[in-house]
Amino acid sequence: MPNYQQIINDIHANLKTTKNTGEVADYIPELGKVDGELFGIYLNNVHGNNFEVGDTQVPFSIQSISKVFSLAMAFANQGNALWERVDVEPSGNPFNFLSLLEREKGIPRNPLINSGAIVIADCLVSNLKNPKEDFIQFVRGLAGDDSISFNEQVAESERITGFRNYAIANLLKSFENLANPVEEVLDFYFHQCSIEMTCEQLSNAFFAFANHGVCMRGNQCLTQKQAKRINAIMLTCGFYDEAGEFAFEVGLPGKSGVGGGIVALLPNHYVITTWSPPLNEKGNSYFGMQALEQFTTETKSSIF
Repeated sequence: MPNYQQIINDIHANLKTTKNTGEVADYIPELGKVDGELFGIYLNNVHGNNFEVGDTQVPFSIQSISKVFSLAMAFANQGNALWERVDVEPSGNPFNFLSLLEREKGIPRNPLINSGAIVIADCLVSNLKNPKEDFIQFVRGLAGDDSISFNEQVAESERITGFRNYAIANLLKSFENLANPVEEVLDFYFHQCSIEMTCEQLSNAFFAFANHGVCMRGNQCLTQKQAKRINAIMLTCGFYDEAGEFAFEVGLPGKSGVGGGIVALLPNHYVITTWSPPLNEKGNSYFGMQALEQFTTETKSSIF
């Protein structure tokens, strides 16, 4: 087995000595308050010890990484009927793009862009008795950690600045691909994106996707088929219009968020989470992308 601790120590130290040309997301005001110097790497080894370096125990807003959790919950609830409302193809466009949605008559290209995630949110609002509470309990179950919660300040910050998401939701509504009121769906969506987790908690929550659907606590959270399908969507769609670059450079299924987090996994082996708030021009963590490329190169452990 590679010396994971030494490898992530070296990657972390080397990147900390280089200039980070990324910028912290400030279009959501609460995110703009985060210290751009924070940087952590956490590796959850499916069959052994875990490894960490840097700021792995600092909670941060997971943002679009939450779309994997909402997709997993909706897929478990609805099965293949879900794909009647959202496709599974890469978009090749930014995460909040509108014109593609209009051209394709209200069917989002995949569930990991904003339009697709808003449709998934609508599915959960329709099918859950207490949507926000049921969802946070689902995430806590995946991670084996009951302390995980929403950040209400971030959710409110998203609500008052989320004009493009309102436009997307109203466009979906015009194509009859939103069953519930726009405000209700977006309230759920903004809350799911506001979830705060540490690198360790995120790695734990993604454990099931690397372990055939079996969670940290040993229970079957997802079927093997569901885990397989969601991993495929992460590989092709997890980084928006940089998904091809991530597959090319890193070679793992994964998901990023504009809070600066990235989670990636090698089935049957590990989950690795990086967090560094400054983002590149595509909206992915500048240090995180480099760290994961270096990691899979050093460990020779991509899926390819």
